[in-house]
Amino acid sequence: MAEGKKYFAHETAIIDEGCKIGEGTKIWHFSHIMTGCEIGTKCNFGQNVVVSPDVKLGKNVKVQNNVSIYTGVECEDDVFLGPSMVFTNVTNPRSAVNRRGEYTRTLVKKGASIGANATIVCGHDIGEFAFIGAGAVVTKEVKPYALILGNPGRQVGWMSEYGHRLNFDQQGFAVCPESGQKYQLKNDQITRIS
Repeated sequence: MAEGKKYFAHETAIIDEGCKIGEGTKIWHFSHIMTGCEIGTKCNFGQNVVVSPDVKLGKNVKVQNNVSIYTGVECEDDVFLGPSMVFTNVTNPRSAVNRRGEYTRTLVKKGASIGANATIVCGHDIGEFAFIGAGAVVTKEVKPYALILGNPGRQVGWMSEYGHRLNFDQQGFAVCPESGQKYQLKNDQITRIS
């Protein structure tokens, strides 16, 4: 950790002027944090990560190798971004047409996980504790606690806050096998009840 800095950046990482980086954050090999970024405490960035200008990340966000987080993306606390997953930020890109400043916003809410090689098409928010499977392509809003698989991504179930698939009984209740937390499914919405 450099003198006066409360975060760690590997010597090959590039941190542009005008970034706010929280205490305890670690930025590893060949990563680039661009100007205007706001990064919370205790985040971790793997190798070859690019964080574009004005991106906002909450605390304890884990970004695995080879991820680019483009302008227009915001991640709340405790988000996991798997290796080589992809965000987009323009719905109709063309090389010959400059759409800088027309970025579409995408919000990844608290506790959500996005698996390796998944693609998030811009403008589709990811709900709290949602779980996007490896290789899935998200083309619409994702509900809290939803499990999304496939291309295009389809909801195939529900996940607990600890990342276990929930199996609901006939009354609409389920228990996470790891945490013991109880959940209720009612009107196609999940509520944690303990």
